[in-house]
Amino acid sequence: MKAGIIELPKILDPRGNLTFLQHPFQMPFKIKRVFWTYDVPGGEQRGGHAYREQEEIIIALSGSFDVVLIDHNGENKKFSLNRSYYGLYVPALTWRHMENFSTNALSLHLSSQMYSSADYIRDFDEFKQTI
Repeated sequence: MKAGIIELPKILDPRGNLTFLQHPFQMPFKIKRVFWTYDVPGGEQRGGHAYREQEEIIIALSGSFDVVLIDHNGENKKFSLNRSYYGLYVPALTWRHMENFSTNALSLHLSSQMYSSADYIRDFDEFKQTI
């Protein structure tokens, strides 16, 4: 599956909206790890790595930020996340970094693998050799 936006269900209610996701309907994998980033200082970037095996979905729960991806073909794409009912699917062997965080931005990351430092490719030159 290619990287791209997944539209999540949005249940409208005057008391407040609700969005959900579940495997296998909106999720191409079973979730094994969840983490989030927040309080990112202005001008900072997060990420700057690829995973060898892990797949990920990134959701802007609050605020906005951009996710820049470079895939195994060297194609560079930027996705602006600013709605909590959109998720960005990021397949394995995709370089990513996040930038342009708004004040109080909160990013949720749903991962297909447990944390393993061996799964990370943190050097861009090594990533280019891997692909």
